[in-house]
Amino acid sequence: MKMTSERAAEIFTERLATQTDVADVRAATATAAPGFVLVDCRSAAAWEQGHIPGAVHLPHADVAARAGEVLDPAVPVVTYCWGPGCNGATRAALALSLRGYQVREMIGGVEYWIREGFPLRTPSGDVAREADPLVAACGC
Repeated sequence: MKMTSERAAEIFTERLATQTDVADVRAATATAAPGFVLVDCRSAAAWEQGHIPGAVHLPHADVAARAGEVLDPAVPVVTYCWGPGCNGATRAALALSLRGYQVREMIGGVEYWIREGFPLRTPSGDVAREADPLVAACGC
């Protein structure tokens, strides 16, 4: 079956409406009003190892039970998990959207946040490493 350019445009529009990337999240969270709440969907152990500054912790398995106590339904949400090999952020985004939240998934997850050289908040303070030159060369 051949994909039409119109159908391809619909798919790409849907992806951009439901996904965002690490660089865009970083740029937004560096402002006083990012326009969304960032939700870390990983386990408690992963959260404690380090999370994106300003994020709230809501593991994807807890979304159904705790979303209402942690999130304001009027505020858009961006979910993230470990990285491209993990679908926890997708599961959380689905669960939140089924509950009426406006939600996007941060593609790349915390793995690409780290690879971009952006800081993680840890119990001992914020830490960052040099950006991976293969990721930093993208320039999107």
